[in-house]
Amino acid sequence: MGEICHAVLPLPLPASIYGLLLLLAALRFGIVKLEQVKEVGLFLTGIFPLLFVPAAAGVMELWAEMGEMLLPIVIAIIPVTVLVLVSAGRTTQALTSRRAARKEAEHD
Repeated sequence: MGEICHAVLPLPLPASIYGLLLLLAALRFGIVKLEQVKEVGLFLTGIFPLLFVPAAAGVMELWAEMGEMLLPIVIAIIPVTVLVLVSAGRTTQALTSRRAARKEAEHD
């Protein structure tokens, strides 16, 4: 379905992103139950570090060329990493407080 969306829709998104959005919608609307995808999800998160091996090998191959650009790369990576950490933390805090407020409203 993600590949079809990628071919049909004029948006510059990869097919994998369309697939993830479709899965999210299917889970949210109850078309797909969490139990149906939980085992595969746990497996994929278990092997997640292995998915970075090819990228790391590519970086090691290009290390000599990247050495000249090391300072700009580090200058770009540090603020982006901080931004991702802060935004993930804020999102988690907002969702946690929203869930707590919902539970408190149910008890009242």
